[in-house]
Amino acid sequence: MGLATFIGGIHPYEGKELSEDKPIQVIAPEKGEEMVYPLSQHIGAPAKPLVAKGDQVLKGQIIAEAGGFISANVLSSVSGTVKGIEPRLVANGAMVQSIIVENDGEENAIEGFGNERDYTKLSKEEIRNIIKEAGIVGLGGAGFPTHVKLTPKDEAAIDHVIVNGAECEPYLTSDYRVMMERPEQIIGGLKVILQLFDNAKGIIGIENNKPEAIKKLTEMVKDEPRIEVCPLLTKYPQGGERTLIYAVTGREINSSMLPADAGCVVDNIDTVAAIYNAVCKSTPLMRKIITVTGDAVANPQNFEVRLGTNYNRLKEAAGGFKEEPEKMISGGPMMGQALFSLDFPVAKTSSALTTFTKDQVAAMDPTPCIRCGKCVDVCPEHLVPQMMMDAAERHDMEKFQKLNGMECVECGCCAYTCPAKRPLTQAFKELRKAVAASRRK
Repeated sequence: MGLATFIGGIHPYEGKELSEDKPIQVIAPEKGEEMVYPLSQHIGAPAKPLVAKGDQVLKGQIIAEAGGFISANVLSSVSGTVKGIEPRLVANGAMVQSIIVENDGEENAIEGFGNERDYTKLSKEEIRNIIKEAGIVGLGGAGFPTHVKLTPKDEAAIDHVIVNGAECEPYLTSDYRVMMERPEQIIGGLKVILQLFDNAKGIIGIENNKPEAIKKLTEMVKDEPRIEVCPLLTKYPQGGERTLIYAVTGREINSSMLPADAGCVVDNIDTVAAIYNAVCKSTPLMRKIITVTGDAVANPQNFEVRLGTNYNRLKEAAGGFKEEPEKMISGGPMMGQALFSLDFPVAKTSSALTTFTKDQVAAMDPTPCIRCGKCVDVCPEHLVPQMMMDAAERHDMEKFQKLNGMECVECGCCAYTCPAKRPLTQAFKELRKAVAASRRK
């Protein structure tokens, strides 16, 4: 059988050798450390605070509750005292209302924290409620509330639960380390999800640049009739939701559809591990696995770190910078966000800190389009970026929409391959925002 894949895509330099063989190191919170919990760490309405300044909180306690149907609880990852509720800087440069807790170092937890639980004895409603209470969202970076995703209109129509182990973004290796070190959490979490969907089979999609992970998980599921491992061709953006669904099932979805419309539920490796921890180990979402990497870091590593921890601690744990970086990115180089500071907290949607001594993008000098068509060849959504850019430069929202510009997934393949170094993805991102805003009006 050939490797599953999609049409289009690119092969950027992977950079994974810097950290792929570095086991996950735990960074423990220090006594007196200030933990910051933004109320918006997910797609949807901000969470509503349940605590006030001066309150004592426990590890695993819900300190802010979901502020609507599409929203998620925020929990304290330490025990301590609420120092205030105020706007704090987050990765995208925005100031977001946040709960600040001073860690008392006591690790006092909520009742029942860490207790073993048999998921097979729980009802579907109980499982979904545990996942909701635990504050779990998509940990691949999207941040969509997981309990909502696991409650489709017609659960009988779901026939594929796909675990996204592609990790196609260059430099990132945190999901790979979870597959290598904690595979039982992935398989356990997938079994919990399959308990919700009677007609579904579970498929773990892993790119073939991770042969050890494919081998390990294939061996572990050989006696699981409802679970299989699907090796994927290593290609970016293989881990995108639409491209992954197409690679695994041959089904296509667009921006007006949900994966559930194609009979699929897609969850990232670490999200599935978090579901296992919440349902089977009574441990809500309090930690992230994060890769700190790039040529500016002294010692690239993968870390397990509590939510709310300041990013400067990650930098220190990786030995600091061996050379001052010209570029720092939250996430990877293809879809991550450029940073101007590290003074912000680890949130549910954090995935990596990638640092470079040279900012190659800033050094680029765009030239006029030479009509080579390379951008068309690599677009996984089969769009015509060259014509879309023409519309974007004129701010022609009508033409942009006629060209199906809203189907763009902002993967960056077109800009990466463009010999004229035109900022295609950035232009599309801005115009898509403008179109979405005008539609809301």
